[in-house]
Amino acid sequence: MFVVKYRKIFFILSAIFVLASIGSVAIFGLPFGIDFTGGAITEVEYTTERPSKEVLEGRFNNLAIGGYSLRPTGEDGYILRTRDLSEEERQAVMEIFAAENESVQAKRFNSIGPVIGAELRNKAFVAISVVVVAIILFIAFVFRKVSRPVSSWKYGFIAIIALIHDVIVPVGVFAVLGYLVGAEVNALFVMALLAILGYSVNDTIVVFDRVRENLRLNQESNRKEEFEMTVGKSLKQTYTRSINTSLTTVFVLLTLFFIGPVATQDFALVLLVGVVAGTYSSIFLATPLLVAFQKKVK
Repeated sequence: MFVVKYRKIFFILSAIFVLASIGSVAIFGLPFGIDFTGGAITEVEYTTERPSKEVLEGRFNNLAIGGYSLRPTGEDGYILRTRDLSEEERQAVMEIFAAENESVQAKRFNSIGPVIGAELRNKAFVAISVVVVAIILFIAFVFRKVSRPVSSWKYGFIAIIALIHDVIVPVGVFAVLGYLVGAEVNALFVMALLAILGYSVNDTIVVFDRVRENLRLNQESNRKEEFEMTVGKSLKQTYTRSINTSLTTVFVLLTLFFIGPVATQDFALVLLVGVVAGTYSSIFLATPLLVAFQKKVK
């Protein structure tokens, strides 16, 4: 009942999180990677002592490859992101990495044209939109027999509000990370958002399903109980499940982030933020919104 009783406080907190995330995107922008903009990514690893980032940037500033992003990776490597490079320019890049007789090995080189990048970006938006529409239809179907005191379609609408919260927060965090440490939005980022959508809506539906079950039990036993009490009781019955499930997922993602390969660190980080945001929204946003909608109807 605590969450339902003080729901306005949690609504304000949620609004602050969302506005802060939107503000970070507006200020810093989304750092789209070569998956969406086109370009080349080169990853190298030094078998001797790795030169400092400042030294390498001084060398690359004299190379006519346009804007670039250079990030350390692991203890001995660097990742360089540039426009699409010709074979001659690629060789020149490798020569700069080994300019002072440093022993360096090329671990990865990927190149994506701008047309393919734009196509991937459009498909990413389509995929997210399709998932959202499918979730609305699914919830409306599952809760089709629930009409009192909140209509079935409102369950789906509230779930989408929670999902918007769960997606915007990690996007805002990533915009800040892109500005601070050069993180980039790529195909793995979109996959993480799709996974967050599925995870979050599952957590929300578990709570909603408990509300539906308690409403059915009240009706069968002819028990007259305030909807606010029913929602609070349902939320209390699902606290342990939601928190335990989220904690186990968080432990796995933390392991993947700190011990896993560099290529999946951003993926794990986006999922980590999304799981935390999804757990918060299912408990402190979605379920209290049911009561708020019911109060508004009355």
